[in-house]
Amino acid sequence: MASPRPRRGLTGQPAPSAPEAARVDTEIDSCSAAGLPATARVLFAVVDANGTLVRGLGATSSTRLAAGMYQVAFDQDVARAAYVGTVGPATGGGLAQQGVITVAPRAGIANAVFVETHAAGGHVDRPFHLAVLA
Repeated sequence: MASPRPRRGLTGQPAPSAPEAARVDTEIDSCSAAGLPATARVLFAVVDANGTLVRGLGATSSTRLAAGMYQVAFDQDVARAAYVGTVGPATGGGLAQQGVITVAPRAGIANAVFVETHAAGGHVDRPFHLAVLA
């Protein structure tokens, strides 16, 4: 079954060949949630550089622990979840200052994620987006 989505060329990406597009389209319905239960949820949090939870789904609070160190709590156990974080603006448009983000389970708190934001000189406060597949 062909995907209903249009195939637009993106700058810097080569267009897929017709055979490759057809092959990938056959895989659309063949994916399984490896390791995730049927009750899996996608949770997220958008956090300002000062640690304020701006918005989220399943996120209950966020706390700035120290410069560039945060804790984000959720309404369920996320200790064995998958985490994806990115430095990004918490409000409005534009871009956040460049930085690096690392995410990990929060030691001792099963429903929280530990987030660190860095710049070249070490830990630095940055706004971020956090997705949790739990």
